[in-house]
Amino acid sequence: MFEFLKKLLFGKPRDIKDPQVFRHISLVAFLAWVGLGADGLSSSTYGPEETFRMLGSHPHLAVILAAAMIVTIAVISYAYSRIIEYFPLGGGGYVIATSLLGRQAGLVSGSALLVDYILTISVSIAAAADAAFSLLPIEYQALKLPVGLFAIAGLALLNLRGVKESVEFLMPVFLVFLVTHAVLIVGAILLNAGDFPQVGREIRAGFRSDLSTIGLWGILALCLRAYAFGCGTYTGIEAVSNGLAIMREPKVETGKKTMLYMATSLAITTSGLILAYLLLHISPVEGRTMNAALTQGFADRLFGPSSQIGWWFLIITLLAEALLLIVAAQAGFIAGPRVMANMALDSWLPRRLASLSDRLTIQDGILMMSLASAATMFYARGHTATLVIMYSINVFITFTLSETSMIRFFIRDRASYGDWKKKISIHVVGFLMCATILVINLYEKFFEGGWVTIAITLSFIGLCALIKRHYNAVRENLSRLDEILSNLPQEPSRSAPALDPKAPTAILLVGGYGGLGMHSLFTIQKLFPNYFKNFIFVSIGVVDSAVFKEEGVVADVSRHTRELLNRYMESARRLGLPADSRMAVSTDVLDEADRLCQEIAREYPRSLIFCGKLIFQKETLFDRFLHNDTAYGLQRRLQFSGLNAMVLPVRVLSPTPQAA
Repeated sequence: MFEFLKKLLFGKPRDIKDPQVFRHISLVAFLAWVGLGADGLSSSTYGPEETFRMLGSHPHLAVILAAAMIVTIAVISYAYSRIIEYFPLGGGGYVIATSLLGRQAGLVSGSALLVDYILTISVSIAAAADAAFSLLPIEYQALKLPVGLFAIAGLALLNLRGVKESVEFLMPVFLVFLVTHAVLIVGAILLNAGDFPQVGREIRAGFRSDLSTIGLWGILALCLRAYAFGCGTYTGIEAVSNGLAIMREPKVETGKKTMLYMATSLAITTSGLILAYLLLHISPVEGRTMNAALTQGFADRLFGPSSQIGWWFLIITLLAEALLLIVAAQAGFIAGPRVMANMALDSWLPRRLASLSDRLTIQDGILMMSLASAATMFYARGHTATLVIMYSINVFITFTLSETSMIRFFIRDRASYGDWKKKISIHVVGFLMCATILVINLYEKFFEGGWVTIAITLSFIGLCALIKRHYNAVRENLSRLDEILSNLPQEPSRSAPALDPKAPTAILLVGGYGGLGMHSLFTIQKLFPNYFKNFIFVSIGVVDSAVFKEEGVVADVSRHTRELLNRYMESARRLGLPADSRMAVSTDVLDEADRLCQEIAREYPRSLIFCGKLIFQKETLFDRFLHNDTAYGLQRRLQFSGLNAMVLPVRVLSPTPQAA
């Protein structure tokens, strides 16, 4: 029953040996636009509204802000297209900050980006609930939080089935949103085309009044404040470079095309909505979004106040907004776990977060993103305004570090680029723009709730530093075992006999070639001197997020695994031991090792299976969290199947952060 339910919910496992499997799960530019671009596009449902609300009694300033939005989107998206071009393997802000500014800068960028993706999910779902509940009486508002939490759980389940499946399922929603909002924006502008002279006179009169009352600096301060509160509009632009690994070849062209689609649609939608608010004289209404008020006003103007067609247009438009916001949360589930996996591979996070499930999704990362986003939504009680204040600070930390990285890149490699001054100019402009927005954001939002985001991010950075310290201490502790390799005989022994299937056989599971594996071999010889006549080395080539970025990776993993097993066999033969090897390639070490060991045991019935396990001097919950129990799990499985399995302890002396 469990297997049936698992297959029903998550779908059938994928075969990584299928040479076309990566093509089956990768995204073309249009689907990438749906999956990643929806984050930016959906922010038009709350970003322009936050900007317009901050203007208060000065709505005529919306013209300046609409132009500023177009310029900002153009600069940031073009700069990230350059990042895609020069860093085609993906990873976005975390990877380029790490490689160009150092590991600490990469840690800050990655941590800020992860917190931002968590908030992407919670903000998008909360705003979706706002749009949907705008259609209901105000007394139903209390249900928004439980509905939002249920939506996060459903989206997590959908992503566990696979990225491409989730995007294809949500694509119709994306298209309905584009059509309805194109009609809304173009229609609002055309309906009021005859009023442009009057609107122009009102804008000029408003500017003259502001200059005489609050002055030029007052206008600038008001615009900057409104601009800062609408900065959530620009989040999502970086998601394309972070999610490059799941795009169809040629990745660079696919990524740049996706970025163009995203930037164009976002600039037109956000600036168009702000102008529509101004033209139709839309003002905030309690219990309704401004987009709901805009759609209602447009429908009443076009079809009449009591028109059935207008009512249906309102319903379809607001439901499309609500559902697109759910699609936007998809960007958090696509790009967030990949940033998490990149950080795990660099030992900032538990390494299990880089593993793929049998559906080739980063399962643990998806689950952690869903739990964290549910926690932030619960903290904010589902209030979009609270989440938006927390939301847009971190993305500009990453934007600023990314632009700094590219400036350093072109200065460092200027000899390789004759036109480096031209290339660097867009990044200098982007840096000044992003740094300015970041400072304004921190100043305006810090005491209104932005401090929570900073506190969470700093706590996360501290946790990552502890994890990195632990892994470094373990690595240094185990490096003493590599001295074994220097003491091995240099020439193979001529006395190594052939393998005898009827003789006692030691089956030894090994990872990478090194002193740890040879230490296990010598431990077996010490425990059972001259007993085993056969030694079979077993290794599982793991396909994780680090390698699963293009077609042909399974063959590369298989070749690498075969090479390390050949080195183990060569070392054993130098010692006069008869040796052979077996290997497999999989995303799950436990399942594949179980299958392979049982297969070998049928061929060598007098076998004993050995696997190594790190044993800490004072094991803590922290140690157990960072190191899996593959050895004990495999031992339980094999013993239940009637096979003999033994765990070889490898002692580690107190590498925990408390004792390091």
